[in-house]
Amino acid sequence: MKTAYTPIDPVYFELFEQEMVNKESRIIYFAFTDEPELEECRGKILKTAEVVSEGVFIFLDNGDKVRADRVVVIDGKPGPAYDEYDAYALAPLTCKAGYDDCSLK
Repeated sequence: MKTAYTPIDPVYFELFEQEMVNKESRIIYFAFTDEPELEECRGKILKTAEVVSEGVFIFLDNGDKVRADRVVVIDGKPGPAYDEYDAYALAPLTCKAGYDDCSLK
């Protein structure tokens, strides 16, 4: 299931540009599935570019492309989707833990 592209803060484009000088970057990102699922790719970042009607992508030398707004972590630095990831990680600590009704029956 694809989600609509969410514009990201320009500071992340600066981060992506800084990572372009590295020989290899490790990107952890949300995959497009029905449930939140993380995937990982490694490679040299070549560029970021907008794909019409899809959003901005990070293109790697190995042929992988990652939608910029779905990046959770890039070389250990939080990406645009880190807060979303953090919310999933902390959900079990809430009273709801994924349920709508917290009442004891």
